[in-house]
Order: sequence, then C-alpha cells, then structure tokens
Amino acid sequence: MLMKSVIVIPARYSSTRFPGKPLLELNGKTMVQRVYEQCLKAVEAESIYVATEDSRILDHCNKLGIKCILTSDDCLTGTDRVAEVSNVIQADYYINVQGDEPVFNPEDIRNLMSHLPTANGKILNGYCDITSESDFRSTSVPKVVFREDKRLLYMSRATIPGNKKDAFSFGYRQVCIYAFPKSALTDFASRKDKSFFEKEEDIEILRFLEMGYDVQMVEMSSESIPIDNPEDVEKVLNRIADVG
Repeated sequence: MLMKSVIVIPARYSSTRFPGKPLLELNGKTMVQRVYEQCLKAVEAESIYVATEDSRILDHCNKLGIKCILTSDDCLTGTDRVAEVSNVIQADYYINVQGDEPVFNPEDIRNLMSHLPTANGKILNGYCDITSESDFRSTSVPKVVFREDKRLLYMSRATIPGNKKDAFSFGYRQVCIYAFPKSALTDFASRKDKSFFEKEEDIEILRFLEMGYDVQMVEMSSESIPIDNPEDVEKVLNRIADVG
C-alpha cells in the first residue's frame, strides 16, 4: 500500500535561546527558506508545510510561495506543533524536519521515507556517529543509545555511553528528522505538560519513550549542523561557503 507522508517544518519565532531564529539571514536567505529548499530536493513542494506561531514567519513564507500553517502559540514543543498540523492535513506519516537544520542532507529524508512501508506505526528518528569529543561533551548535542535492533533506549544531553575513565570512545547523536504516525502525535499532544525526563533533558522524543512508545532509530549522514545558539551560526555559514 502506498503511504502518504508530508513534511512539516516547525519554525518557532519565540525561541528561548535564540529568538527570531527562523528569520535569521544566512548568506542571503533566511534559515527557514534554506530548510525548505533542502526538503525540496527530496520531495515535491505540495508535500512540505511550515508550522509557526508567528505572523512574521507566516508572511515571509507566503511571499516565498511556501505553504505555511499558523499554529497556536502555546505548543510545548515542535512535535506538539506538528500534532496541530496533523489535525488539518491528513496523512499516514508526518515527517518532522527541524527548522534550525539549514544544511542537512536531503538524502536523509529519502532514507527515512524508505523505512515507512515497513514501519508498522513506529516512530522513526535519525542518528549518526559523533566524530569529535567536543560534540560528545556538548550539552547542546543529544546523545543516543539503542538496542541491538536499533530501538531507542534513551537519549541524553549527558555523555552517554560513559566509561570508568570518562574518556570519549564513541558515541551517536540525534539527527533531528522524525517520522510520526497520526495516532502517536495525538497521544503526544494530549498531555498538557512535558513528561518527567523530557522536561529535565529538554528532549521531546523522550515523551514518547515515557509514554511506552517504541522509537526506531535510523542511521543517517553526519552533515547536519543544528543552530541551537548564536555561536553555531558561523559553523553553518562556513558550510554554506564550502558547498557554494
């Protein structure tokens, strides 16, 4: 059976750590535009939506011909924002591409989508190798540990997996591309508060784990550079300059 999927890019203006981030200009284009254009390399424009709580982002998307849905301003997370979109756009799976990933590899979307026919209602999330100790130590980088069958065990901003020497041996980090079935999004958004570990770690995928859902991890490329803080901008600009 052919599955219908749509891509949703949550783009929140009122970011606590970096207000106005989606409209940040990166070498002549806003961040949300760059994320959209990367998605466009993987799927048709008809399948891509931006979800925002802010009229400035909505107006910007409208000027660029990007389909944009205005969501409420009290969503707890980007996934809650995707859940609101699922109430107005019908699909089997909703692929969440983070709005602060302007240089991710479009092949990662195709890779994730190739798993949808056999996902059987599971939540999918990307991961890749950690290649530097600085990323392993950074609290901005969610680290991933999983079972032999790649089902997520836990995700943390702490240095996991650890060892007695507290040495960087290896690690995996989250790549912020997800796929959610409608029913899981509905359950996720039915909560009015973040779950216990989700709140402590500030990692929204943990809410699914705490609610008893399986999260299947999918290996992806290591090309993404999320902009979590203003100091991440230079890394992205350097990447844009390298690829032209």
